[in-house]
This record gives sequence, structure tokens and C-alpha cells, in this order.
Amino acid sequence: MNDLHPTRRRGIFEPTLFALVGIAILIGLGIWQLDRKVWKEHLIATVTERLTQAPQDLPPRADWSHLVQADTEFRRVAFPAEFLDGEEALVYSAGSAFRPDVTGAGYWAFAPARLAGGSIVLVDRGFVPLDQKDPASRPPGAPHGIVDIVGVIRWPETRGLFTPADDVKTNVWYLRDPVAMAAAHKWTPVAPFYIEQESPVPAGGVPKPGKLTVALPDNHLQYAITWFGLALGLAGVYVTWLARRIGGRG
Repeated sequence: MNDLHPTRRRGIFEPTLFALVGIAILIGLGIWQLDRKVWKEHLIATVTERLTQAPQDLPPRADWSHLVQADTEFRRVAFPAEFLDGEEALVYSAGSAFRPDVTGAGYWAFAPARLAGGSIVLVDRGFVPLDQKDPASRPPGAPHGIVDIVGVIRWPETRGLFTPADDVKTNVWYLRDPVAMAAAHKWTPVAPFYIEQESPVPAGGVPKPGKLTVALPDNHLQYAITWFGLALGLAGVYVTWLARRIGGRG
């Protein structure tokens, strides 16, 4: 029985370890993408169902502290409220996966709406082009008095690593966070969520509200196949190298 030469045996251990670790990582990434696929499909189904339901009443203020984001996000609501004249906060946007009718850079115009009883709900009234940042440059048609608002409940975004800092002095924000905007403008007491307005559409058309649609990409299966393919390729390269090494040709 011929044993493998000690030098060759020592030269096999480290490449084998690296290959096994690499294959395990690639397989893990593939499995993670399959898990993400299941999560994304559930999210799309849930959001689609909620966006097609009839509007419900806005949760009363007494329930706000008990609301759970997973249970209320994307639920349609209808409620009467009065916008505070001349008050708004602008959130910079380069587009939205839920508003394919909006293209290019601009702002989401957030306005405080006072409910009966005095509570405030921030409403994303819609899209404003860059050149209409100043309210004086927009067509007339701002709502006055009690307005029946139809929209979708949304919760604050989470600040990412590359999210710019909000510019409070110029009233330009980079995160849809109703609590932070309300604190800066002293709009209190404010709801922990905000409303994406569907209607009414202002007489001048700006800000431009609209219905949300589900257009989330679901490419996780092809990503999983890519990771599994790379794992298979690495395994093939390793087996070929090992066969040559054992045979004395590597």
C-alpha cells in the first residue's frame, strides 16, 4: 500500500480547509437567498392584500401606543382632518418602488393634519418636483378646512449607513420619520406613524398624491442559483486539483 508523501499530505490540508470553508459560505448564502425569497413573497402577498381592501377608520389616539407595525403597515384608512396652513416638511426622494407614477428626483411633502380632539397625524400629501420646492411656486389649490383623507398607514424608515443627515434649517429631510419632523416643527401630540395620501388630489395637482402599487423586485431565486453554482464550481475546481495532487501531477 502506497502512502501519500508527507510533503504532499501537508500541502493538501490548508487548500482543503479553505475549499470547505468557501463552499460552506457559498451554500449558506444560497440558503439565505431562498429564505429571503419566502419572506419577499409573503411580504408582496400581504401588501397586495392590504392595498386592495376598503379603507378602515384611523386607529384612535388611545390605541396608538399599542399599535404593531407588522399588523398595520400598508392598511388603508379614511378620516377627516384639517391641514395646518403653511406647515410642511420636505423629504428628498429619488423615486419610490411603491409609486411607479413618480420618476426623477423631488420631494415628498409632509403636512400636519389635525384630528378632532387636537392630535396630529403627519400626511405625505404627495410628490413635489425639485423646481417647486417653494410652496409659492406651486399651482394654487391647497386644502382649507376639514378634508376627508384616504391613504395608507406607513411607519418611520430606519436610517441606513449612507443616509444623509437631515437638514433641519432648510427643512429638507432624508428619512420619512414623522416623530423627528414633528419634534423639529413642534407639531404635537403626533402619531407614531404617517399616512401616504391617495386622495383628495389638490386642485393644482401638486403635491401629487397617488395609490401605492406593489412593484417590489423578487430576484432571490436567481441569486440563490448563482451562489449554489459558485459552490459547485469551487467544489469541482478543488476535486480536480486534489486528483492531480494525489496523482503526483500537481
